[in-house]
Amino acid sequence: MGLEQIAATLGLSELQFALGLIGLLILAVVVMVNLRNARSKREAHTQLESSFGESAANSRTSDRVEPGFSEEAAAAELEMPRFAIDPRIDCVITLRFESPIKGSEILSELADWPRFGAHWICEGLPADDQDGEWQPLDLDGNYAELQLAIQLASRRGPIGVLELSDFCSRSQALAEVLGAQIDMPSVSTMLESAKELDMIAAESDIQLSINVAFDGKAKTRAELDALMLERNFVLSKNNRSYEFYSNNQILFASNTLDPDQPITGVSLLLEVPLLAPEQMGFERMLAEGVAVAESMQGRIVDDNGVNLTENAVIAIRHHLDGLYSRLEQDGIAAGSATAARLFN
Repeated sequence: MGLEQIAATLGLSELQFALGLIGLLILAVVVMVNLRNARSKREAHTQLESSFGESAANSRTSDRVEPGFSEEAAAAELEMPRFAIDPRIDCVITLRFESPIKGSEILSELADWPRFGAHWICEGLPADDQDGEWQPLDLDGNYAELQLAIQLASRRGPIGVLELSDFCSRSQALAEVLGAQIDMPSVSTMLESAKELDMIAAESDIQLSINVAFDGKAKTRAELDALMLERNFVLSKNNRSYEFYSNNQILFASNTLDPDQPITGVSLLLEVPLLAPEQMGFERMLAEGVAVAESMQGRIVDDNGVNLTENAVIAIRHHLDGLYSRLEQDGIAAGSATAARLFN
């Protein structure tokens, strides 16, 4: 049967069929290269183990682990995860070892993994942990299982097929070199999950604003600086906007302002998914907007420059409650670590 007939049978155009073949070929090459590298690493592993001594332990920091190697081997650096694995937003791959494996052995194999475009995380299940709690890998730990996870979606969109395929193939190679059993979902299933997660994120990625118009009576930057700092705002790192914090967490911020131009108004902006409902972010932002308007003889207006009415505020509050409820139902509560990762 010719290529044209095969493509027609699958309901694909010749171009779609050709692109599919190319993708499968790339994936096959990646798998073969990773497996070859894994076998080479396994042969050299005995030489590497002796180098994970006191010098490696001294290189440990709160943010990363830098395994020490022999003089013949290049020094490697592994960025440690800041977040816990979450199956609601991650593709999770589990490796089970026949006998406990030291963290130094696992980390040496992971040291040359790429950062990938999305977040990826690894966690180990300590062999002597009766509670079954997954933990970040430690050089001196002994682990019965390993979880590898890559985030399926973010504000940049869903994960790509090549990135996910590369991650899965590297996980397969790691399982082989460590002699582990592997539980891994199919790439196609995870790509579908990534699309669904991206749709949820797109529907919930809402930014609320409170706008203060100065009605043509432009203010200088010095005037606005004095008022905003008096009201406990702080300047952003680039000095082009103001940020309002509570308990060391940013609640809302102003729009970007041009320091060389007169200021005819200011907007306060709140990222809804990043703030828990109990922090009352919208109410506090509205109160600050009103205070700025009163001090600067301005008005609170909507995005069209129309005065913001009490009914409009009630409608915003109702919409906000619905959004918080939907995020909760989707398992991505506003203000949670999961939401912080998804909406990054």
